[in-house]
Amino acid sequence: MSICFTRAGLQTSVQDCGRPGLMHYGIPPGGAADPLAMTLANLILGNVTNNPVIEITLTGPRIEFACDISIAITGARFKVTLNGNAVNNFETIQIQRGDTLDFAQLISGARAYIGFSGKMVVPELLGSVSTHLISHFGGHRYGAIKAGDTIDFCNIRTAKTVRLAPQFHLHYTPHPQFRVVSGPDKLLFDNDTVEQFYHTTYTVSAQSNRMGIRLHPPSTSSPPARNERVFEQMVSSGLYPGSIQIPPDTEPIIAFVEGQTIGGYPRIAHVIKADRHRLGQLKAHDKISFHPVGLAQATRILREKYQRLSELQQSLATDSKVSLML
Repeated sequence: MSICFTRAGLQTSVQDCGRPGLMHYGIPPGGAADPLAMTLANLILGNVTNNPVIEITLTGPRIEFACDISIAITGARFKVTLNGNAVNNFETIQIQRGDTLDFAQLISGARAYIGFSGKMVVPELLGSVSTHLISHFGGHRYGAIKAGDTIDFCNIRTAKTVRLAPQFHLHYTPHPQFRVVSGPDKLLFDNDTVEQFYHTTYTVSAQSNRMGIRLHPPSTSSPPARNERVFEQMVSSGLYPGSIQIPPDTEPIIAFVEGQTIGGYPRIAHVIKADRHRLGQLKAHDKISFHPVGLAQATRILREKYQRLSELQQSLATDSKVSLML
């Protein structure tokens, strides 16, 4: 009743919805970088939406199965084969003992998720089995999965065959636009600088990770103007995934799922919650830009997204009792 990773991939880890509510202890939420993709994998299989999944980043693993089990793959698109035959995202895949699942070329996005019709036997820490990769705790042996690692499963069942309708598939582009609300420190920047921020196309740095997404502005743009006297009086304060800080080198940093819980750089904007899952699909050299929206609009967009997910959940007639999470 286990799976074995004969090839680990670049950064493959166990994730769930993380550890929300612990930031006052200095513990960031962590969890799946794209929680919407994780949610869809579990909905396809009729699982609770927080059932642990495998998160795959940029280069995928090869997995041998020592049990019959159903899986679903969502998120980034890879060329994936089961015993040499191509399989698709967003549908149930029935696995038999002895099968081999192999991830090859990445086609779009950055992170894929494998959901299972069973529960991984992984120790729970602070209410979650998520791997905190930066701090090396949680998950399978406190880090990314290595070649030769084996994970046991319990409560395995056979999920019914489901294929999501195309309108529920997730698509990723190398130049996404993120909707943002004003950050709490916006007034520390003059109006021209704020306008420049919203009219700049940034490039995702290769130095990005689950802690923060670093952005490079075009080499021809002028750096944002700052009121240095006010900046010098700033004190560190709360920081949440999606906050966009402007550090002294003027290259924006988006706090991400494993980011620090306080920061001392001014926050010019914040990615709205409905778009935040798409941060998990950014990779080095992608181009991104930002579009300002008001708080009321951000709330409406999130409400519509939850409604759409709820409709999907009802259409699949799952037994999930856990709230959908983004």
